[in-house]
Amino acid sequence: MSAKVLERFPAGAPRGSWPAEEYAAARRAEGEPATVVMDLKSDAFLVVIEAQEEDGRA
Repeated sequence: MSAKVLERFPAGAPRGSWPAEEYAAARRAEGEPATVVMDLKSDAFLVVIEAQEEDGRA
């Protein structure tokens, strides 16, 4: 699976704050199937959607 990153949020948000989840919920309300994943290397939450594969067929 390949994914397109819509936005990244630092993992160190204040307690009780979920900016990545709020952003993803807003995208889902607009019809995009956004999901939040954790990027351990960069210590950030990523809001992603599944990327559409282009195979070059007409």
